[in-house]
Amino acid sequence: MAHTPLQWLCFPLFFHCLLLSSAQFFKTYVVQMDRSAMPDSFSDHFEWYSTVLSSVVVDNPEREGQGNGGGEDRIIYSYQNVFHGVAARLSEEEAERLEEEHGVLAVFPEVKYELHTTRSPKFLGLEPADSNSAWSQQIADHDVVVGVLDTGIWPESESFNDAGMSPVPAYWKGECETGRGFTKQNCNRKIVGARVFYHGYEAATGKFNQQLEYKSPRDQDGHGTHTAATVAGSPVAGANLLGYAYGTARGMAPGARIAAYKVCWVGGCFSSDILSAVDRAVADGVNVLSISLGGGVSSYYRDSLSVAAFGAMEMGVFVSCSAGNGGPDPVSLTNVSPWITTVGASTMDRDFPAIVKLGNGRTITGVSLYRGRITIQENKQFPVVYMGSNSSNPDPSSLCLEGTLDPHFVAGKIVICDRGISPRVQKGVVVKNAGGIGMILSNTAANGEELVADCHLLPAVAVGETEGKAIKQYALTNRKPTATLGLLGTRLGVKPSPVVAAFSSRGPNFLTLEILKPDLVAPGVNILAAWTGKTGPSSLTTDTRRVKFNILSGTSMSCPHVSGVAALIKSKHPDWSPSAIKSALMTTAYVHDNTYKPLKDASAASPSSPYDHGAGHINPRKALDPGLVYEIKPQDYFEFLCTQDLTPSQLKVFSKHSNRSCHRLLPNPGDLNYPAISAVFPEKTTITSLTLHRTVTNVGPASSSYHAIVSPFTGAAVKIEPERLNFTRRYQKLSYRITFVTKKRLSMPEFGGLIWKDGSHRVRSPIIITWLSSF
Repeated sequence: MAHTPLQWLCFPLFFHCLLLSSAQFFKTYVVQMDRSAMPDSFSDHFEWYSTVLSSVVVDNPEREGQGNGGGEDRIIYSYQNVFHGVAARLSEEEAERLEEEHGVLAVFPEVKYELHTTRSPKFLGLEPADSNSAWSQQIADHDVVVGVLDTGIWPESESFNDAGMSPVPAYWKGECETGRGFTKQNCNRKIVGARVFYHGYEAATGKFNQQLEYKSPRDQDGHGTHTAATVAGSPVAGANLLGYAYGTARGMAPGARIAAYKVCWVGGCFSSDILSAVDRAVADGVNVLSISLGGGVSSYYRDSLSVAAFGAMEMGVFVSCSAGNGGPDPVSLTNVSPWITTVGASTMDRDFPAIVKLGNGRTITGVSLYRGRITIQENKQFPVVYMGSNSSNPDPSSLCLEGTLDPHFVAGKIVICDRGISPRVQKGVVVKNAGGIGMILSNTAANGEELVADCHLLPAVAVGETEGKAIKQYALTNRKPTATLGLLGTRLGVKPSPVVAAFSSRGPNFLTLEILKPDLVAPGVNILAAWTGKTGPSSLTTDTRRVKFNILSGTSMSCPHVSGVAALIKSKHPDWSPSAIKSALMTTAYVHDNTYKPLKDASAASPSSPYDHGAGHINPRKALDPGLVYEIKPQDYFEFLCTQDLTPSQLKVFSKHSNRSCHRLLPNPGDLNYPAISAVFPEKTTITSLTLHRTVTNVGPASSSYHAIVSPFTGAAVKIEPERLNFTRRYQKLSYRITFVTKKRLSMPEFGGLIWKDGSHRVRSPIIITWLSSF
């Protein structure tokens, strides 16, 4: 037989692999269509969408099982409410060709989103929630349904008890979808809807193992149950986590109803699924959407969640999203569109103190949520070890990553671990598996002095950066360093509070400096709420403990606080638009803590700025009666988009319902009738004066007179005209202008505020003045 060179034998196989590789390189794209462009020859939009797709798809026999036929085979979702179009599996070349087709407005590649992971009602002034409280009565008068996009729901939790609730409102169109571990009976008058969205997830990751993951609304992660209970959980007496935070747990709007839309799975949350959930939720009839997810920042017209939220807003739905956990780095925000309420995180006046007693006699305070079989005697000292090389800069061995601890060095000792890279609770497991008896978890510069308590699997205490350095220095410089740990339970009345969480994402909003983000902050540190029965409180697979409530931190926790309060406001004022509710939340927010000093930033122990806390900390009772509101209609938001240098085709992404066009009503983006005021001077130094305009609507007493108070600024003179607004009827609108004249161009933005007062209301807007050379 003739000899065939090996390389020629390999070539057909290599070529075949290339074909298979290209065949398998399909990705999910969200395709937005111009609904009005459908030719008369089509009887329905789905038929048209399928035909348009068929015109660009390449029929390849190697693509078996991926939709070789027409465009309909490639479609995984069809959208028809807040968004018009489909999600489909396409190659990159097919997606590029599709963008050129008639009627196609935009083609978005799939984006993977991440979750932004009892005391809060009382801290926010929502108790006592007795039968005579206006807060509880108003919910009964006007039904409100909150849609929660998350990991599903654990329906057996007592937080979803529907005792005493009225029948589900007739307008509600939602359904209780069934699947493994979830039946129709799992819904009730509290959980009025439960749906799943997984086609995008499966398309990106392959078929998931139904034995490991519920292909149903049931929540095995816990995150969705926690956020849903924070929004609208029913009161549960005696709620606690292993004895910590004992008390009555209740959601912000305990009389509201919950619709759970499961969009997040073990492998993440995908934009095509999220978009389908928003589309379905609005059609179901939700009043509020709570979305504790984020996927980075892209331009308004390229952000599918932003586009979907715009459609929801047009339909009268309030949309609340988490700001992200990228702090304290600046410009780390997600979900920055002005029609979305973007929520940062803050602390409450409750913590879970613990102590570290060093062998040199020094006692250091930290936090912990540990309670378990492993104990450390407080009256006995144990060897302590730090595997890092110095106290200031973490290195791989100091981070307690998997496989980095030598049992020969750490067995029987308390191990000091630096935060970073791996989950905090995972570090404790690494210490435990290496034979360590306890852990001291030290913050680094990225976390500062902020303390977040965790439900560890061994005795552990978290300490701030400064104290952590001191402990590490002690361990490195003493021949036989020792320590012991003490757990002190729950402490209330902590001062100062609230404090902006170090992890809470920060502004400025570089998409549009004239739009302040975040909008406000709400409790997001050490929040107690309902939990899944499938996962332990640490969320680690090795954690066999099961609890009914868990304590979590993140802007994922602050977002549902705002969503719940928005539901309360909607129940009191059912005719209010999403912008009116947002205005009420922002203009009544406070900027001083319980020591009457400006809000602090946990990452630096210094005052926070509006780039950290937005308009301030949520104040629910005041938000119910704000006095004045800044209304923004859908066309106003569209006019704002007209200032953003978008092309006509890019603008059309937002004009799907009413064929909106630009009337050029806004001289600049700062003239959007936003509750926060941001004046941006261009780099051109000859421009020294800038005037912005606002209109307020009287939602207080018919006869009201407000006068303006504006804080002094170093870099500019600020003038309000008129300085007094006299209202003669309810819902009357009056306008004012605010003029900034530069006195001295500053290298950094300057912050202040404007307050309209009538004797009983304080309507506050933060003011930011920016001279662009400062960036």
